[in-house]
Amino acid sequence: MSFVRQVDSVDRRLLEALRANARATFAELARLVGLSAPAVHERVGKLEASGVITGYHAAIAPAALGLGVSALVGVLQGDRGDSDRIFAALNDMPEIEDCWFVAGEETFVVKVRVADMPSLEQVIGALNRIRGVARTRTTVVLSTRFEGRAPAPV
Repeated sequence: MSFVRQVDSVDRRLLEALRANARATFAELARLVGLSAPAVHERVGKLEASGVITGYHAAIAPAALGLGVSALVGVLQGDRGDSDRIFAALNDMPEIEDCWFVAGEETFVVKVRVADMPSLEQVIGALNRIRGVARTRTTVVLSTRFEGRAPAPV
């Protein structure tokens, strides 16, 4: 069960260490933050239980998988569109890596990863055919300077 948890300076150092190396052992983390391995194990468990740590992931290079084109696509819902129905359609598209429900002109912003420009054109066409979508607005990513860098809690 998730609950609000105060994150102190030791927790912040643990979070930064885990972001740098999620495979670090409790002994390694303990050395970094000046606690015992059992104390670190307990703190990490509390961070997980409270929802501060939501998972551990392998970072993948999309280009190494043949996904060399990234784009951010704003999805504008029509007057009669149903955001739940649009979300369900977006969720079914494997080319969409991330999806955000946003305030502003767009209803959703999605991150698309595909092999090439013709593939991006196909995805944009599929997005525009979703019932309830009025139009899309696409920004092609030229290069990624950094990604997935959530700030450490203050």
